[in-house]
Amino acid sequence: MQVAQLIAHELQVRPQQVEATIKLLDEGATVPFIARYRKEITGALDDSQLRQLSQRLGYLRELNNRQQTIINSIREQDKLTPSLEQQILSSDSKSALEDLYLPYRPKRRTKAQKAREAGLEPLAQQLLKGSHDNPLSLARPFIDSDKGVDSSEQALDGARNILIEQFAEQAELVGKLREWFWSRGQLRSKLVKSKEQEGIKFRDYFDYNEAIRKVPSHRALALMRGNKEGILRLQLALEDADIQYPAEQIRRVHRLNPSQNSAGLWLSETISQCWKQKLQSQLESDLLKRLREHADAEAIRVFGRNLHDLLLAAPAGPRATIGLDPGLRTGVKVAVVDNTGKLLAHCAIYPHAPKKQWDQALATLAKLAQTHHAELISIGNGTASRETEQLAKELIAKYPQLDLTAVMVSEAGASIYSASEQAANEFPDLDVTIRGAVSIARRLQDPLAELVKIEPKAIGVGQYQHDVDQNQLGDQLNAVVEDCVNSVGVDINTASVELLTQVAGLNTTTARNIVHFRDETGRFCNRNQLKKVPRLGPKAFEQCAGFLRIRSGDNPLDNSAVHPESYALVKQIATALNCKQDALIGASERLQQIDPQQFVSDRFGHYTVKDVLQELEKPGRDPRPEFRTAQFSDGIETMKDLEPGMKLEGVVTNVTNFGAFVDIGVHQDGLVHISQLANRFIKDPHELVKAGDIVQVRVTEVDIQRKRIALSMKNESATATPPHTENRSKTNKSAPKQSQPKGSLADKFRAAGWKS
Repeated sequence: MQVAQLIAHELQVRPQQVEATIKLLDEGATVPFIARYRKEITGALDDSQLRQLSQRLGYLRELNNRQQTIINSIREQDKLTPSLEQQILSSDSKSALEDLYLPYRPKRRTKAQKAREAGLEPLAQQLLKGSHDNPLSLARPFIDSDKGVDSSEQALDGARNILIEQFAEQAELVGKLREWFWSRGQLRSKLVKSKEQEGIKFRDYFDYNEAIRKVPSHRALALMRGNKEGILRLQLALEDADIQYPAEQIRRVHRLNPSQNSAGLWLSETISQCWKQKLQSQLESDLLKRLREHADAEAIRVFGRNLHDLLLAAPAGPRATIGLDPGLRTGVKVAVVDNTGKLLAHCAIYPHAPKKQWDQALATLAKLAQTHHAELISIGNGTASRETEQLAKELIAKYPQLDLTAVMVSEAGASIYSASEQAANEFPDLDVTIRGAVSIARRLQDPLAELVKIEPKAIGVGQYQHDVDQNQLGDQLNAVVEDCVNSVGVDINTASVELLTQVAGLNTTTARNIVHFRDETGRFCNRNQLKKVPRLGPKAFEQCAGFLRIRSGDNPLDNSAVHPESYALVKQIATALNCKQDALIGASERLQQIDPQQFVSDRFGHYTVKDVLQELEKPGRDPRPEFRTAQFSDGIETMKDLEPGMKLEGVVTNVTNFGAFVDIGVHQDGLVHISQLANRFIKDPHELVKAGDIVQVRVTEVDIQRKRIALSMKNESATATPPHTENRSKTNKSAPKQSQPKGSLADKFRAAGWKS
């Protein structure tokens, strides 16, 4: 099957759609550009489908290259047959391809190769045919001290090595046993002797057993981390009832029917050893690798989804903001930024122990707020955050005329950004701690614009992100960032280099050139000025123009997602309606009455016309939700203040396959296990919550020693109604009752795959 046909079958779309998309990708088009501006060509494939297509295309092209390499290698050995070549070209996975190549792969001298060199191949084939002679008698003519064969026993050992290798390199057999082992294998872990204290965080896996195909991603990664650290020993085992199956399959595939004489018993033992000594360990390694790949893929998917939700969190908007980076002994670092994020002032205050300069800190903040007309206070959620929040609340109560709003924000990654090269370039004379306060202020104004400056892995919304394949993780997270940035659009006159770099068609060089051009010649007044930016050619302009916004520019369409190539369409619509183009913008009632088909032509297809009309209704609309803040409960500042039954408001910080973590303002996120998310069955926590949601939770259990908080979002007064969450309202068809972890809080966390 051709690449396009195979991908089309997997995505359940037409081959023509895939072929057209592949051509666009090969021509240098980006996924966001194709998804938004080339719907006619692709048949309106969305960005998710396009990402899958692009990734699968890369895999299949790598597979194709590997097929050609293997064919050339076997041809050089003069062992390539038409049938084998066809099998290789028909392989649709890398594992199946490598199974076929196994007998021909150049390898170190094996015991089987040494036996062949000693002339024992004929003996092996005689024994394979089921000779009725005594094996020792058959082996006697092959004794040759010059070749290292000093006895019949040594000759038989050599023949056995040849047959074991021959059996274990049969592609059909290996493939079938691999899938069978995956379906029947039990993954077991045991504690390495004398490692109990060192590996206490893995104690839930000291004696663990589960079908490998059922092991969830987070548990697989925990097991593999324990194995890597030398705490756990992993083994893929079989139930007693399955032990005979591999030998049966070896006999069936090789059409063997050993008799009960001595030669037949010798052959039966060879078949048994083939599984025990060769295939079992080989397939165990393969399947642990498969489990790792599945676990990585799922963990990366979860991370990407959380990152997407966090990047598209509601922005507070262009409002002057005071950023507070809390601290005790070192003080609270303060940075004031204007509505564009420009740093206006900075200092340090010491309201907490040991200095306890509370009143002075209040006076300093009040003066900064008044001087710079601040509207927001952004407080990092690290050490001393709740104490600093109390300072902000008292400031707001004492100076109501300032009309301030205080918001707690995640400071994950702020310290990494503050020590980065880009932060040093922007603020060369500032201490890293002040840079952190600037970042905290800006991420409240616009989370997306600020978080793109931080390596996605440092944002802290994944599970086991340091254990998964780092290249795949990086590719996935970069794709998420690119999709988020382009779905929102970027103000070209205020955007940083880091934000511009994520725009379709731009790279670090062109982004820097845009900023330099802006600094040298002043703000951009229209999109055509982009063509004057060095190194930004026609192709890059085509890709990026629709995602860049110019507020209050020469052409109001430049502040919309209407691509310059469609400006003529807008003019055509305005002419048909006998009005100016400006009059169309925001005229929802008038635009909704237009039949898109009226303006479809060879140049502008139905999708383009429809998208342009929708964009004219709400030009430059932000897809992100409306800004809303969570209110942490007064007096609940540490885990010691928590009691079962308390009802609190919190912010979802991370969503995993086993539940959601919620910040309730006590410096330790609580876990809402999947069984506690609703009064109905929930298959995927993302059905109900996402990172950034504001939710109501109830404390069910607190374990201060292990720093664990169990929460519930179940509605106590209803049996089937899910609790309210901000910006998420979905219904679900009836499903089986969700099983619930029983016993202590530790049991619940163990059920979630959580470690100490």
